[in-house]
Amino acid sequence: MNKVLASIIVVAASVSYGAELRIGIIGTDTSHCVAFSKLLNDPKAKGHIPGGRIVAAFKGGSPDIESSFSRVDKIAAQLEKDFGVKIYATIEEMCKNVDAVMLESVDGRPHLAQARPVIKAGKPLFIDKPMAASLQDAVEIFQLARAAKVPVFSASSLRYGKNTQAVRNGSIGKVLSADTFSPVSVEPHHPELFWYGIHGVESLFTVMGAGCETVKRGMTDDGRIEVIGTWKGGRTGIFRQGKKGYGGAAKGEKGEAPVGGYDSYAPLVVEIIKFFQTGVSPVPERETIEILAFMEASDESKRLGGQVVKLADILKKNGVK
Repeated sequence: MNKVLASIIVVAASVSYGAELRIGIIGTDTSHCVAFSKLLNDPKAKGHIPGGRIVAAFKGGSPDIESSFSRVDKIAAQLEKDFGVKIYATIEEMCKNVDAVMLESVDGRPHLAQARPVIKAGKPLFIDKPMAASLQDAVEIFQLARAAKVPVFSASSLRYGKNTQAVRNGSIGKVLSADTFSPVSVEPHHPELFWYGIHGVESLFTVMGAGCETVKRGMTDDGRIEVIGTWKGGRTGIFRQGKKGYGGAAKGEKGEAPVGGYDSYAPLVVEIIKFFQTGVSPVPERETIEILAFMEASDESKRLGGQVVKLADILKKNGVK
């Protein structure tokens, strides 16, 4: 029996495959907690998703990020009141009472430390964006999970826009070029694109796939961030800072199509439940690693005054071949 199959069987057994999953949340400082709880816990909710229920949470919170400390207690109280979620004092204690975990902390910096006890407990782990506040932390999370044979998956909800998924699944054939846009709300404790730019970058990689080779960060004529990536085979992917909203376009061997739109949280939550049930990530680890490397390369290009940065150099620096 190969190792992948064995790990899937172990995960499926540990989450009582076929039964309603008990899900724990880490970090009650994002609106995602309430949105996901409504989709999973309320059978009357529009787009209700069966298969799992959020039953526990660890508050977490970051004292130096206003959008975290101003919401963490309020959202925890709402989860208790509206959805019957039990708040635990430690992640370790919470893990004893759940089958799987959603790491939702809005701040990527504590994600590695918060993922450690979940991986040690052997619980399948979904990590919301950003996976971490650095590529190095994300690499370590994947290494720990691989060693422990614990499945880990990270994605932005923008990955599951219907147009974006159609292109990924071949609607216009092989994608030759793409450009996406999203807001870039900068948070000083994170690299420039990690906080909100990641949404558009995730859409870009969803249709382009892994294989990015170089990154160049510059500005558009009207003063917006523009990051140009070149992929193996001469393909080009561009991320631009949007004035508002999410979107973009892709050109393929069979035509063109819009990409990058937002179609609610529900499609992402559907994939999370499938992932918890099967132990199989819908996103290749390499693709997630390259998304973070692309954003760090953009930062490096900015520091170098807009010079081209090789993704291989960023990956090598962080121990990735």
